[in-house]
Amino acid sequence: MSLGSRRAFACLVATAVIAIARPLHAHELGTTQVSAWLAADGRYEIRIVTDAIALLEKLRAAGGESRASDAGAMGLEKQMQDLDSVFRRRIEISFDGTPAAAAIAYSVAAAENGSAPIALVRLTGAIPSHARGLRWTYGWTFASYALTVRRDRAAEPVTQWLEGGQTSAEISLGAPPAPPGRLRTALRYAALGFTHILPGGLDHVLFVLGVYLLGRKVRVVLWQVSAFTVAHSFTLGLSMLGVLTVPPALVEPLIALSIAYVAIENLFVTGLTSRRIALVFAFGLLHGMGFAGALQELGLPRTEFLTALVAFNAGVEAGQVAVLAMAFLLVGLPWGSRAWYHRRVVVPASALIACVAVYWTFERVASTVAFTRTIAFIVGWSAQM
Repeated sequence: MSLGSRRAFACLVATAVIAIARPLHAHELGTTQVSAWLAADGRYEIRIVTDAIALLEKLRAAGGESRASDAGAMGLEKQMQDLDSVFRRRIEISFDGTPAAAAIAYSVAAAENGSAPIALVRLTGAIPSHARGLRWTYGWTFASYALTVRRDRAAEPVTQWLEGGQTSAEISLGAPPAPPGRLRTALRYAALGFTHILPGGLDHVLFVLGVYLLGRKVRVVLWQVSAFTVAHSFTLGLSMLGVLTVPPALVEPLIALSIAYVAIENLFVTGLTSRRIALVFAFGLLHGMGFAGALQELGLPRTEFLTALVAFNAGVEAGQVAVLAMAFLLVGLPWGSRAWYHRRVVVPASALIACVAVYWTFERVASTVAFTRTIAFIVGWSAQM
């Protein structure tokens, strides 16, 4: 097979894969957000914001139904109401170990410009008198999600990170719990930074692989990765401090373009140049703003802001090092010194990465309006808490 044929074949394979699969996005730690408000008058309210279609698919599967989702918001709300008994199977609110029955209301925001409909599920009820602690379980997501608890609308919220189906630690109904210590905060945010790369950051993984493919030697890779690390650490810090603000709708397509550029350049360049290092540095500035967007969604504790920021960045670096180590062991170590390595490994792999990145660029530009409206909708709901 000729070089041109291999490139064309790789592009066709990439196009076929992304055409039949739902696009994977870079900065998702899960589409579910849960917030709880414990009012002074003895009432509680828990709000779940999530993807309406994904939730309904799980509910229908658990309930043994196979009908397709009605695309209209009213139809989705009606289906959720009909499956209320199924929804209750995997949620639990308990006070001092005793489950409590909650009133549940479902609402769905209509999809606009291709965005996914967003479901808001409200659980309300009375806090039993003399109750000392609350525990929460939500089993309709498989990803990590944040449970944010607020005792007063003006008070600092307390956040617990949970896996789908995991029961929360007891939430005291008396005095607010002491904030987590520095070590615990560092470990938690380092883990979030790592999972932001593996498995949650496919676009950052492809960028790191594109950097690796051009210069498989340790010294060459270190030059590029060092430039990338310094750059994204710089913009991540400035963004989290509020000095630099760039909308995600602009950053995300540019990140995709940076991946495409690096991959396409790999097709025609066989060695590292100073210009390539400068470009990797510039692209690192973009990726740092992408990391900041994800970290802003997570939130940083006020009492340990710097600890959480540094730990998250360290977790990101650990994720990138893991990607490089796997690439070296799987590809570089057995074949990196072969004369045909660039022709048979770098070219087809870079062509595949380039095709995926170009597709992402168009997909992200097309979804900019929908993305902005969806975020505004979620923020509006959160502001009501």
